[in-house]
Amino acid sequence: MIIAIDGPAGSGKSTIAKMVAQILGFRYLDTGAMYRAVAVRARDLEVSYDDSEALCELAERDAIEFGFNENESLPSRIFIAGKEVTDEIRCAQIDKAVSPVSAHQAVREALVAQQRELGRRDDYVVEGRDIGTVVFPDAEVKVFLTAGAEERARRRAAQNREREIDFDYDRILADIIRRDDYDTNRLHSPLMAAEDAHLIDSTIMTIDHVTNTIVDLARAVDGLE
Repeated sequence: MIIAIDGPAGSGKSTIAKMVAQILGFRYLDTGAMYRAVAVRARDLEVSYDDSEALCELAERDAIEFGFNENESLPSRIFIAGKEVTDEIRCAQIDKAVSPVSAHQAVREALVAQQRELGRRDDYVVEGRDIGTVVFPDAEVKVFLTAGAEERARRRAAQNREREIDFDYDRILADIIRRDDYDTNRLHSPLMAAEDAHLIDSTIMTIDHVTNTIVDLARAVDGLE
């Protein structure tokens, strides 16, 4: 079974997807981390984020791998071309780079092929921008998770404060609005809800409430206990 969770930046997709995977005993596939890994690799090799051909070659050539501890749903490490980039993919510089990198259709096609192959091997919870519309259009459960921009900025600022990185609310809000516009209006695989997705606005919902809502949707599918 595939549970696809899409939504804009800061909507809580990663946190919710991880919790759902742990409750159901599924594996968690962070597709966003794959694009971030490509962005890190491009930065290290001084490849322009505007160079579609070079980025595609990089995405096709350099394998991305996740490290899982035994009997755990969440990957603990991520590698590209054999180099660990677990911490680097979450820095502020890569936060800004991931949208232009993921906007290249050739890069998306190179990584989607890997994601689909993984999805054929096991039960996965997958989150991103176009999981239910492009990557896994036949996913058994599709969710589009969103929240108001101000609430998403508040959450991100609180998260960043805990990580001791930039937690300026106004700057984070401006970046979220910028990313929303970029992701929604990009030419290839724009951010949008699948026609058959369950829409969840988490603005005034707790994490547990959102998580349990998605778990209930999955458990309602025939054959899942």
